[in-house]
This record gives sequence, structure tokens and C-alpha cells, in this order.
Amino acid sequence: MTNCIMVQGTSSNAGKSMLVAALCRIYKNRGYKVAPFKSQNMSLNSYTTKENGEIGIAQMLQAEAAMIEPSIHMNPILLKPKGEFTSNVIIQGKSIGDMDFYDYQHKYHDKALAAIKESFNILKEEYDIIIIEGAGSPAEINMRKEDIANMEIAHLADANVILIADIEMGGVFAAIAGTYVLLDDYDRSRLKATVINKFRGNLNILKPGLDRIEEITGEPVLGVLPYDETLKLPEEDSASLTTHEFAEDKDITIGVIRLPKIANFTDIDPFEYEDDVSIKMIGINDEIGDVDAILIPGTRNSTEDMFALKQSGLADQIIEKSKDIPIVGICGGLQILGNIIYDENKQESKHGTIKGLGLLNIESQFSRSDKIVTQSSAMIPDNLDGIAGEIFKNITGEYITGYEIHEGTTTLLNSKALLNIKKGQGNNDDGMFDGACNDNVFATYFHGIFHNYNFRREFLNYIRTKKGLKAKYGEDPYETQKDYSLNKLAEIVEENLDMSIIDELLFSN
Repeated sequence: MTNCIMVQGTSSNAGKSMLVAALCRIYKNRGYKVAPFKSQNMSLNSYTTKENGEIGIAQMLQAEAAMIEPSIHMNPILLKPKGEFTSNVIIQGKSIGDMDFYDYQHKYHDKALAAIKESFNILKEEYDIIIIEGAGSPAEINMRKEDIANMEIAHLADANVILIADIEMGGVFAAIAGTYVLLDDYDRSRLKATVINKFRGNLNILKPGLDRIEEITGEPVLGVLPYDETLKLPEEDSASLTTHEFAEDKDITIGVIRLPKIANFTDIDPFEYEDDVSIKMIGINDEIGDVDAILIPGTRNSTEDMFALKQSGLADQIIEKSKDIPIVGICGGLQILGNIIYDENKQESKHGTIKGLGLLNIESQFSRSDKIVTQSSAMIPDNLDGIAGEIFKNITGEYITGYEIHEGTTTLLNSKALLNIKKGQGNNDDGMFDGACNDNVFATYFHGIFHNYNFRREFLNYIRTKKGLKAKYGEDPYETQKDYSLNKLAEIVEENLDMSIIDELLFSN
């Protein structure tokens, strides 16, 4: 028999994903086979699973916490916002097209729920415990009838629910009490306990509020989780880029262009784990300033973001900087760096075909009806052009891994390929080459390319050496610190929450 428990929040970004990850690691450490599950997720950051399907990046992290391979069944419905109330709808890893929110909610509800039930039952066959994550708030009473993310899933799974609330945003007690009040008796019967998250300060001052909220809700407060600035874990919401505090004044500064339609920005995460590297987020109307390299990340709309770069004047700044420092593109960033992006049918945006930055001698186009979604691997060739040849000369012949999520294809003109494909798609249907390089510029379709330690190390060591700094070697700080953060997160939860109550809620059914 599979035991389930669910974490819901008083709002988005309350800490649901992190609490689920912590519980996955805690029960894994106790010897259980544990899986995360989020029926419906809205995220710009996705990951490609072993089935070559897309899931939210949070479920990938939760699977890592549980020490299992991520699967499409851990996030059967993924919505990737494209703007104007439209999202790309992904069912069990595969895109079924773009839908406006009303049509999806009212016309696709039953099909989505059927996929959720199927995926949940598949996980039940394999795992002892399923830790379920809700979405947004369960008290969105205007949408209760269409709900397939919160209380409907709690009932489906016969799961007790822990409610988590973010005290940092203010009004935490009102948010908890309001959630309880707005639910009907049937849904409220699932709420069994509350957690307060991101607390800084004297817990004694909070104590009277905790006592009162237990009186109001009739359910226990499991504890208060402290805010811990040392934890470094991937985030899936682009809003986090506004509130996230990136380290400053380090030896090296990587400038990251914050495109209006930025996506899969977890590609920059490994740089944050390097103790001598700062990340500078550069908005569309900002000055680039003094940086050692520029990264143009993925985007959910290449032509629209290219138009915005030109209109703002940031395109000219990037072109000027390319004379002196490395410019790197990933996925949509690859397309933007080329000569032109063909979009005759305006598949991407109303702008249609648009000229790129012209820093790579390539052309990209949107003409295929399906999306490339694959885990990939490739070899670094020994004939790289421009700065890429200098940066990666010590690791030619090595294999790197990543994952691809793109609709566009790219043709090399006079630029050389960055990688020789061994598994995956790469630039186009030939499946032979990925990316491009010339002069001070290189780019790839591989998300996660800087998660490969040797690739990232050589890139940073090139910059270090140019600045008269010492090259660095040794263990990968990203992998070691990420696992450390997951273990520390689990320890924080065990130390600050009443785990005996959580055990009872999980195993009492």
C-alpha cells in the first residue's frame, strides 16, 4: 500500500516545493522508496526526463532529493506560459499545443484529469510513499470546480494536507485563517496541520500568534522554518529573479541578459556555486557595464525577444562587447546570436522573420510542427573556431550531456559547430552537430551545458587566466553543494517541525 501526504500553500512561492523536497530526502533516508508528484505545474523552467518528456524543474529536484530518476509521471501536466493568457500545454511530457487558459480549464479538464490519474496510479505501483505538491492556493474559490491541482488531488489520493505559509510576505496569520475559512467542510477536512516558512527573528515573539491560529483552525502548527540564506537550490519561477539576491563584487562577473520571455534560467545556477563568480542580471533597458562574459539564455519567444533587444538598444551593446569578451548563447540565445530567424508563418510571434545579432554565421527557422524534447550527449571536437577553440582545447574529445527543448532548427553557414552529437537532435534533423562558434562567440541548444563541470571549469579558467587569476580544479562545487543543500534542508525540517505528527498524517490512512 502506498502512503501519501500533500503539501499545499497559502500562495505561490510559499515554500511548497522545498518542503516536498525535504520530505522526499527525509523518508528516503529512512529507507522508503519515495516519489514526488505535482499533478499540474506552471513553470518556465523545465527538464527533460529519461522518457524524453518535459516536467517542471522542481520535480526534477524533488526526484534528486528522493535519489530516483525523474519521470514524466511526477508532473503529468506542465503549463509553460507564452503570454496573453496562453500556455503551451504538456501532457505526460509531450506538447499538445498552445491553449488559452479558459479553453484549457473548461474544455480540456477531463482529459487532463485522466492523465493525472493514470500517472498517479503508475507511481503508486512503484513507490512506498508519494509526497504530493499543490499549486498556488487551494482557496481560489472562483476556480474550485475546475481544480486539478489542490483539493481535488488530495481527495483523489486520499491524502492528508499540510498547509505552508510564507511569513516574509506579511499577513501570514490572515493567509492561514483565510484559507481555512474559504474552504468548504469537505475540502477543509483534508487540512490537518500548518507550517510557517521563511522566519527571521525571535520565535518567542511569534508564539502568541501560533497559539491563536491553532485555536482558529483547530489544527496544530507543526513548527516554524527559519530563513536560511546558505541554501542554494534551483528555482522555477521567473519572479524569483526579481527577489533573488545574486552575489556581487567577486573576481569574475557573468552578465546574464534577462530577456522579457526568459526561460530555463536554471542554466545559470552552477555559476552561483563558484566562490569567485558573480552573476549580474541585465534587464532589457539596462547598461551592460563591466562584465567578463555575457550569457544570452533560453527564451520562450526568440523573435519577440530579439525585437525587444533591438528596440531597447541592448543589441548594439552586446555587439560592441563581443569585440572584447566571450558571448555565449543557449537555445533561444543561439538563435538570437545568428544572422536571421525565419518565422514566415509567425509561429513564434507577430514579428515574423527577424534579423538576429549577426554574431554567429548561422540561420534559424521555425517551420516544424513538433517540439524537440530529448536528453542529449555530445563530444567536444578538436577543430573549434575562435575563442571556443582556445577555451576548450584541453578537453577536446570529452563528452558532455544536456537536454534539448526547442521548436526551431539552425543551419550552419560559415560558423563551425560547437559539438558533435552522439545522442539527441542538435541544430537540425541531421542530428550530427550542435551549436556554433566563431570569433568571441559560441552557442548551443544544450540546456544544462554549464552543469558539466569540466566545460564550466575550462570556461571560467579562461577568464581567470585572462584576469591574472589562478586557474581552479578539484571537485565540482555545484554537485557537492547542491547535495549538501538538500541534506541541510532535510535537517532544518526535521529539527523545526514535529515529525511525529507528519508520520501520523502519512501513515494513518
